[in-house]
Amino acid sequence: MIRRLIVSYVLLVGVALAAFTVPVAFTLTTQLRGDTEESVRREATTMALLFGGGDAPARQALARVAEAYADETPGRVEVVSADGVAVPPLPMPAHPADAAFTKALRDGRTTSDWGDRPVWGPELVVTVPAYAQADERRIVGAVRIRYATEELSDRLWRIWGFRAFLAVGVLAVAAGLGAIVARLLTKPLRQLNDMASRFSDGDLTARSPITGPQETRTLARTLNQGAERLDTLVAAQRIFVADASHQLRTPLTALRLSLDNIADGVDDEFVREDVEQATAEVVRMSRLVSGLLVLARAEAKVSAPEPLALWELVAERLSVWRPAADERGVRIMLIGSVDERPHVLAGPGNLDQVLDNVLSNALEVSPDGATIAVRLTVPDGETAVLEILDQGPGMSAAEQSRAFDRFWRGQGLTGRSGTGLGLAVVRQLVTDDGGTVALGDTPGGGLCVRIGLRLSPRPGAPRNGG
Repeated sequence: MIRRLIVSYVLLVGVALAAFTVPVAFTLTTQLRGDTEESVRREATTMALLFGGGDAPARQALARVAEAYADETPGRVEVVSADGVAVPPLPMPAHPADAAFTKALRDGRTTSDWGDRPVWGPELVVTVPAYAQADERRIVGAVRIRYATEELSDRLWRIWGFRAFLAVGVLAVAAGLGAIVARLLTKPLRQLNDMASRFSDGDLTARSPITGPQETRTLARTLNQGAERLDTLVAAQRIFVADASHQLRTPLTALRLSLDNIADGVDDEFVREDVEQATAEVVRMSRLVSGLLVLARAEAKVSAPEPLALWELVAERLSVWRPAADERGVRIMLIGSVDERPHVLAGPGNLDQVLDNVLSNALEVSPDGATIAVRLTVPDGETAVLEILDQGPGMSAAEQSRAFDRFWRGQGLTGRSGTGLGLAVVRQLVTDDGGTVALGDTPGGGLCVRIGLRLSPRPGAPRNGG
């Protein structure tokens, strides 16, 4: 935006300079050309009057004037008589029969020739007829002045060069002042952008200074008020999650203990079976409450993502799950290039919980002796992709489309004992960190969980603006 403002300022100044400077320069050029032609024509007419005297003193005076004119100006004089011969003591012209002399001697026409170049050629040629003083209708000869235009060209370059140099200076000053003005004008917008970037990274305390014109002050005030309300709502949700965690788990734990005590003191098999069924429902309710609390914490938790070493984190979580997998003969392996050990942006503890949920589901559905592959790739310079592939029964396309819904449980192995909240928690945590998660089929059968995470600009460096 700053660049566009500067370009617009310079463009406006350039148009103004062109509108005022170029016409003036053209006017000065035309005036210089006209004044020079008029001066040369006047001198040629004066010499033609001397030539028209016809006597020897007039010819001598003409020769002296021509010599003085050649010494004081870049012009030289040529004279030819009506019969095409030289006029002593002046030399014979190089081309006494050219078109200009012919028009002057035959038709009495005065001609001016600036040459063939865009402005003018190397010399201005003015040819005038000379009439006899005794008979002003009789042409006795013609006078020509060849005026070199080198000095005029220098003056022309000075006219245009000075204005071009002045225009460049004015444009440079306009660009500098435009940069200052543009930065001042866009400073409130940059502050709003900084506030929005910090807010998107989870810093709900970010506020924008209320500065600038009325429109940006109103926008900053509105955004600050919205951020304040959102911060209040998130704080209230966190308090609710903490209270619910304490209030719900305690009575469920007490209820399970009571059922265990009843089961220990009852000899009737039918009563014991009912108590065990009630205990199983209490256990399921406890797991459901725990899952809801985890999901509520994931939704309420807003923290700024930080750079994390993805390879090391995945390897550490796999080492935690390998003992459980070894009990069933399930092999867990990490696949990826040794050179590709990216740092990604994620909230504290988010990836740990995501991997735990996905690996728990994969281990539960994998048959004994199967393999769970965790593949890490960096397909581009912005995203790291983590794929968890199992050899379980997999999911149909319809099941994959609903797998991230809350409380949805599939018909497979996980559907019998799961709460239907694991993948919902995974999606919430991944999307909070600006990533993506999707399900697909594993070649040969099974499910592939594909997680895309944002790369950190450089290891250990804080990221500004998400």
